[in-house]
Amino acid sequence: MEWVDLRSDTVTKPTKPMLEAMFSAKVGDDVFGEDETVNKLEATAATLFGMEAGLYCPSGTMTNQIAIKLHTKPGDEIICDFTSHVFQYEGGGIAFNSGASAQLVHGNRGRITASQVEAAINNPHDIHKPVTTLVVLENTSNRGGGSCYELADIESIKQICSQNNLKLHLDGARIFNALIAKKQTPLQFGQQFDTISVCLSKGLGAPVGSVLLGSKEMINRARRIRKVFGGGMRQAGIIAAAGLYALENHFERLGIDHKHAKLIEEALLTHPKVKSVLPVETNIVIFNLKETVETNRFIDQLKSQGILCLATGKKQVRFVLHLDVTEEMVSTVIRSLKEIA
Repeated sequence: MEWVDLRSDTVTKPTKPMLEAMFSAKVGDDVFGEDETVNKLEATAATLFGMEAGLYCPSGTMTNQIAIKLHTKPGDEIICDFTSHVFQYEGGGIAFNSGASAQLVHGNRGRITASQVEAAINNPHDIHKPVTTLVVLENTSNRGGGSCYELADIESIKQICSQNNLKLHLDGARIFNALIAKKQTPLQFGQQFDTISVCLSKGLGAPVGSVLLGSKEMINRARRIRKVFGGGMRQAGIIAAAGLYALENHFERLGIDHKHAKLIEEALLTHPKVKSVLPVETNIVIFNLKETVETNRFIDQLKSQGILCLATGKKQVRFVLHLDVTEEMVSTVIRSLKEIA
């Protein structure tokens, strides 16, 4: 059976050209700053977003956690959406790694507004409250069904941050999906954020890795934090080459995944077992089942047809499209959905 794996866009396998790039990578000791391929990846990503420097790390969780530690000190507070990855899925790292707390905002499908940020900022003169120092945005929002920010909304949030001496970090786990969907540019985002986490192992299809972007001063400090976190890698160019290839070759094709997601959305909107579907903007499809439908049974029925997916709530299921899902596979998914109707 040929499996159609829709559990996440992290399940992709390296393409043949990507593997060839990995096998031929020039490597050195990255902790000594001597890995040519890692250095090229960091510089390429930084230039793409118009930022001064980059730091290659094993995961997006690490780049996010390094950024939070960069911008806070123990006892400080960050502002983020209550569904955000940094709060929900990073093992309590805000508290564990940085000794900071989180002021959670209930945004619209993971997207918060400037007015919400402004209202969440603690009075810096009130000694009873933690000092607010950082705002974290996630674009696209995973739990929001791949929802994207409008650039104008980010600019408004940046203005509030500047007025209140707050740093602004972007969890860009799927930032390239957002850029394609909204016809935005990386340079526009680099102008708004103090730091950006760029993930290479999701839509771009690299097997591992994320890059943290920021000023040279920040990245120098981040390099020390990465070492403390155990993220210093040696001949990392072998895997960095995959990320570099992905940046150079897999960005524009993300629109194909978005198109596939819309086709599946259309099938779900009329499905008798589906109560509602979050509006599809990018490569994530999240839908809610009717109360009479057993979630695990629904997922098992799809699995029996060779389709893998995940429950993200009591009655909620998620499909994620990626470069390993072909047009024929999408047709199979739609056909299977009809069969279990």
